[in-house]
Amino acid sequence: MNFDLALSGQRSILLIGKNGSGKTTVCLALEVLQKIARGTNRIGHVVTPDDFLNGRTDGPMRFEIQVQLDGEVYEYVIALALPSGSRELQVLEEKLTIGGKPLFTRESANVHLLRPGQGGDASFSIDWHLAALPIIQEQSSTDPLFIFRRWLGRTLILRPIPGLIKGDSDQESLQPTAWVTDFGAWFSGLLAYAPSAYSRIEKYLKEVMPDLSDIKNPVLGRNYRSLKIQFSGDQRDLSFPFGDLSDGEKCFMICALVLAANKALGPLLCFWDEPDNYLALSEVGHFVLALRREFESGGQFIATSHNPEAIRRFSDENTFVLLRRNHLEPTIIRPLNELQVDGDLVDALITGDLEP
Repeated sequence: MNFDLALSGQRSILLIGKNGSGKTTVCLALEVLQKIARGTNRIGHVVTPDDFLNGRTDGPMRFEIQVQLDGEVYEYVIALALPSGSRELQVLEEKLTIGGKPLFTRESANVHLLRPGQGGDASFSIDWHLAALPIIQEQSSTDPLFIFRRWLGRTLILRPIPGLIKGDSDQESLQPTAWVTDFGAWFSGLLAYAPSAYSRIEKYLKEVMPDLSDIKNPVLGRNYRSLKIQFSGDQRDLSFPFGDLSDGEKCFMICALVLAANKALGPLLCFWDEPDNYLALSEVGHFVLALRREFESGGQFIATSHNPEAIRRFSDENTFVLLRRNHLEPTIIRPLNELQVDGDLVDALITGDLEP
């Protein structure tokens, strides 16, 4: 599925469209780049031959991302190919540029690293099946390579499955999985990195669950913790394991950590695929607006949705419609304010009357 998605100048964005139009594909493409930045260097562990569109392997699979960090524009590109007779993809091209100037370039197995004033340029060869981005050594925390890799690695790409989230952990993490099944490790890691994040977490949760009194994360064994949630009211206290929360309440908890993470670690990019899942209709509006407000001061929030209440919380300027007539045609992306919509947008979506 080939398309470009330009979202500069928008702090929060909504992607809408029919099933199969490409919304989740955006999420999956970001996951590929995120995994590489987080240290997964073997291409076969992030992309397989089955990921080629319609099984067509005659052309390269290409991923590109461009972002502005600290006033500088970073662009990372990686192109992958499947040679005839091979079972694993190889890197055909890879590069990272800042302000249009390359930090490193690569063709096939040959990597050229450009470090003016830092010991000069260097060239080396690596396995065709490995990405160079996680391998190149950083010089310091001010190295543009470190800045970009940390930003991309901390990107939040969320497709939670609340029923699988138990709240237990035996480690700490600042990088949750897409399914957030490591919520306990994320909670522990965020508070270890920035203890003040708890006040932001608590503030939001008490807005949506006023009887919440405390979140405890006691050590139950060597390096093992299990979250306990405590509620108070009518001179009574109730405490139970995180895993016993409802699916919607777990989504509130995830939202609280997103808000706190952007403040403590940001600016972050957060892509949440259908954040309104598992919520009651009366809860959707406040939930979406809390996320939108948080990212107004920095970072970027991208959501997908089919929910009318979520759609109404975005404007025409920051809503993008993905349109595809059939599976053989490329996806077309249009800002909603460029489309002709007769009557109410939600009604047009229900009747399928949106056209490119």
